[in-house]
Amino acid sequence: MYDLHQFLDPVVSHQLNNDGGYNDGQLARHIQIFEEEIPDVTAADIVLVGVPEIRGSGNFNNTFNAPDNIRKQLYQLHFWHKEVKIADIGNIKTGATLNDSYAAVKTVLTELLHLNKTVIILGGSHDITLAQYSSYFALNKPVEVTCIDALINLTGEAPFKSDNFLMEMLTGEPNIIKHYNHIGFQSYLVHPGMLETMDKLRFDCFRVGTVKENIEEMEPVIRNTHLLSFDISAIKYSDAPANTQSPNGLSGEEACMLSRYAGLSNNVSTFGIYGYLPQHDVNELTAKQIAQMIWYFIDGKNKNRQEALLEERHHFNEYHTAFAEVDTVFLQSRKTNRWWMQMPDKKFIACSYNDYITASQNDMPERWLRAQERG
Repeated sequence: MYDLHQFLDPVVSHQLNNDGGYNDGQLARHIQIFEEEIPDVTAADIVLVGVPEIRGSGNFNNTFNAPDNIRKQLYQLHFWHKEVKIADIGNIKTGATLNDSYAAVKTVLTELLHLNKTVIILGGSHDITLAQYSSYFALNKPVEVTCIDALINLTGEAPFKSDNFLMEMLTGEPNIIKHYNHIGFQSYLVHPGMLETMDKLRFDCFRVGTVKENIEEMEPVIRNTHLLSFDISAIKYSDAPANTQSPNGLSGEEACMLSRYAGLSNNVSTFGIYGYLPQHDVNELTAKQIAQMIWYFIDGKNKNRQEALLEERHHFNEYHTAFAEVDTVFLQSRKTNRWWMQMPDKKFIACSYNDYITASQNDMPERWLRAQERG
């Protein structure tokens, strides 16, 4: 492994547990933790890394270590998935400038992606998503990106990077974004013209009410995603008191469900959880919420180990159907109950049971149409 010591600070784990120890059922006993030497992540399925950088949101007095606050809660949770190997490589050092921090995050994530690791980033302000995205350039392949956020951070005249980083990400050149999804935006916080622009670009945006009404429809969206960025502003204040953006939003359970979908995905390789400021938290409830989201991600990762390859057709129910003079095939996994549908190029994309029902009624599923429009 590339020597990352110059970019990383170790975890001081004895400061995270006031009673000085963990029992053998807790996560801390099952994670390789960077305390003196960076662990060998060769066998790790999931790698945790903290990013304390928050200057992109206009906060310059960072006396709280958000990643360690999350670790304090995460390490205490009980570990039910002993086949999933986890390593924690500590915190990425904050650079002299914001761009220095971006460069350090990009370097560390690029190395982990080269090793084919799934990385959970304990952020950091939401603009760290830019560095998360830039780490994919070295892989030289297009990526699908999904943000879960109450806002759509495209405000061109905004003074802080965390309010407009999507502008640079979606319009910068070169660009490797194959598709962009936005989950959980709150209409009253978003300019109507912004949604029109996103639609013209064939990007898919799902308002929070739509997500809450039928959250299962988000599973195929996340299953197709490579880079997932979650801003805690998407979670309502009562369930994540460090969210000062809105009293409304996703429930804690819904946030955990979306995180589990991410763990279930073969494609999600980086999952950043951003926007947590411990000074705004109440009784560490937001840190506990994020820790439980990570637990559910691990749970999804464990479940996904049971999934068969699409080529192993004996593990799938196969349904041939036609809609609008289009013949296609739907596959349903007998192991996880998830669905896929075949496109005209014979490739399969993630879909839902509702897509199959729509097609079987001779109607064109919107997911199929949108995928065709994007080519």
